[in-house]
Amino acid sequence: MAEVAAEAEYVPHHPQKIALIFSAMRHFAEALRERGWRVHYVKLDDPANSGSLPGELQRWAAQLQADEVHLTECGEWRLEDQLRRCDLPITWHADSRFVCARDEFARWAEGRKQLRMEFFYREMRRKTGLLLNGDATPVGGAWNFDAENRKALPKQIKGPMTARFPADGITREVLALVAVRFSHHYGSLESFDYPVTHAEAEALWQHFIDFALPAFGDYQDAMAVGEPFLFHARISAALNIGLLDVRRLCADVEAAYWQGRVPLNAAEGFIRQLIGWREYVRGIYWLHMPEYAERNSFGNTRPLPEFYWTGKTRMKCMSQAIGQTLEHAYAHHIQRLMVTGNFALLAGIQPTQVCDWYLAVYMDAFDWVELPNTLGMVMHADGGYLGSKPYCASGQYIKRMSNYCGDCAYKVTESVGERACPFNALYWHFLMRHREQLSGNHRLGMVYRGLDKMSEAKQQGLWQRGEQLLAKLDAGEAL
Repeated sequence: MAEVAAEAEYVPHHPQKIALIFSAMRHFAEALRERGWRVHYVKLDDPANSGSLPGELQRWAAQLQADEVHLTECGEWRLEDQLRRCDLPITWHADSRFVCARDEFARWAEGRKQLRMEFFYREMRRKTGLLLNGDATPVGGAWNFDAENRKALPKQIKGPMTARFPADGITREVLALVAVRFSHHYGSLESFDYPVTHAEAEALWQHFIDFALPAFGDYQDAMAVGEPFLFHARISAALNIGLLDVRRLCADVEAAYWQGRVPLNAAEGFIRQLIGWREYVRGIYWLHMPEYAERNSFGNTRPLPEFYWTGKTRMKCMSQAIGQTLEHAYAHHIQRLMVTGNFALLAGIQPTQVCDWYLAVYMDAFDWVELPNTLGMVMHADGGYLGSKPYCASGQYIKRMSNYCGDCAYKVTESVGERACPFNALYWHFLMRHREQLSGNHRLGMVYRGLDKMSEAKQQGLWQRGEQLLAKLDAGEAL
């Protein structure tokens, strides 16, 4: 096992993300040794460290005079391509942490004109048997209860207390190392409290099952000031680095439903995220890499604004989402899709820069899951391959799903003028400038009919306000 600079620095990963992975690796190495394994472990500051995983693999294969090298499939095309170029007798193994293997997904996709996640999800439900009746029909009479999972958070409701995991000696040593070596990376180490062992990850998971899952379905899309986690599990980072098993998680959620501890919309919604969406985007990634990463259907060229790295913006929703990202290396899916992602889409930010930002700042971000979600869902840069329409919205969506707008410097009820919410004019500006490309989308027909009903003066006002906002971004000004 090796801690290498190349993996920690190819994007400026959040310091907490680096700390999590290094600490989890060191704890896992100790657990293996206790079980009788011989582990060769290379720390980041080892003078002999070559600085890359291919370099370390070749160094240790030569040092041990290895006859065979066995590797598990990587989570990033970039790294796997580098390792496949090594002149070593490598045997590759499928990553058993997923329900659907790469070749299985490729067989499912073959010959299909459109790869709809809903149909793939149903296949995974049938494969696993999760939430099925005895005749293989879905429990509750429907495969998907997403329509019941979009409630705003009532004022009197708050998320449960967060499970915290204090740093032990190994983690404190890692935190000190990261603080020195990666001090130039954006993000704070102060609030680090993530599980770094299987036992701690299990404790976090049980906390979610007991205190958050019952309300997860209703409020999984909700956002609130000072509530970075609400009813979300915070287990995605632990799951993605292998501290938890996806089959076990889904079985636990199904059992909680059958026991009457959680409603069906919460159980189905959580399982859909794991064996539906999570497996689906991984399949898309490996089906189309490396070409997929270069897609840019709108031809966006605008650089990522500096406030994405600092959180210094007067837009309350953006400052909240970015601020908690810098503090916790975390934001939930609606904050990523409909706040920071929505703004990047409306502003025409270059997709590669947006993808690199998401990969850098989020604890759970690895290329197989981050790239399709960001390039496809957030930026619609794949031309609609992943999502049937761009996930764009005005400030009214954010107002409906959060309490961010109440004390914002901008007025969400206004679309033009210096105090108008930037999301409003940028939304219509986006639709106007991409009309030729998007007007034929059946899911946007009503929106364009609404645009056409506006007076010419109103349309011109929205366009001019949008132009002013984009000019400010081009001048390096924070909105």
